[in-house]
Amino acid sequence: MPYDIDRHAQHITTAVESNGAAYSSIVASWRRCMFSYGLDPGENASARRSLSGTELREARQRLEPLLYTAEPTLNRLRTALPSMGCSIIIADLDGVSVHWSGNDTEREDARRLGLSSGIDWSERHEGTNGIGTCLVEKQALSVREKDHFLARDTELSCSVAPIFDHQGQMTAALDLAYFGNASSEALIGLLAYSAREAAYQIEAANFVNVFSDSRIIAVSDHVRACAGLLAVDEDDVVIGATRMARSLLGITDNALRNGISAMDLRTDTANLDDTIARAERGTIRRALVRTGRNVSASAKALNISRATIKRKMKQHNLHRLD
Repeated sequence: MPYDIDRHAQHITTAVESNGAAYSSIVASWRRCMFSYGLDPGENASARRSLSGTELREARQRLEPLLYTAEPTLNRLRTALPSMGCSIIIADLDGVSVHWSGNDTEREDARRLGLSSGIDWSERHEGTNGIGTCLVEKQALSVREKDHFLARDTELSCSVAPIFDHQGQMTAALDLAYFGNASSEALIGLLAYSAREAAYQIEAANFVNVFSDSRIIAVSDHVRACAGLLAVDEDDVVIGATRMARSLLGITDNALRNGISAMDLRTDTANLDDTIARAERGTIRRALVRTGRNVSASAKALNISRATIKRKMKQHNLHRLD
């Protein structure tokens, strides 16, 4: 092990007793491990908790739609990360790894470190670790080697990001675990950024898949042009929103149930009215093209009155030859 077990245990005990939990999420996790879960940081002999084959299949089935939409992102991630000493794991809300990918030549090394499908990485069973602590904190974080509660996990450095479903609820965690020979400190920034970006891409792909019959509107913030997503129906009523869109626009489940007009969403971070205006203009223009610029036929195709389409054409500067 890279750290002396007794020294590692003493370091954790001292930090917890000094009330470091008030200043550090890692120390707060150590405190939970000691006093809520009854774990011993010096414990190194007990077997990791793992699911049976049947239990693992059931866990995978519950996340099957998400895992399906995540596949392209995971494939891209594999090509971007170090080819040696790096594993990609998706865990469910119980902390169980339901997906593992990495270098096949290192599969046994990864398995020895608990980096394989079916392992329970919940904080309750494995102490402070990337997956378990991310699920408790509900935010992206990195757990470096000596940050792990159990000494046996101190060969790992992990960067983890939560994955939220189409209703804005946390549904899984994406873990990039490093156990190679290079300095993990030099890689931790890359891993943390990659985990957050990949989690966002998986969320977006899953959202689009769930609302495949709806129109999708991107919501921007000061960093991203597409920070969040909205799903709207044929009447431009919002029927779905990603977690980031909910946060940026103050959208709640209750508001979605009551109905929200996308045109009524006003924010400095997303010019949604322009987005919808462009969509409306495009719809009318396509109808005009399909009918040979026949206004009456276009109005009939769009199920609106001739007066309405003429007003909309003027509004959107869609001139035609009379």
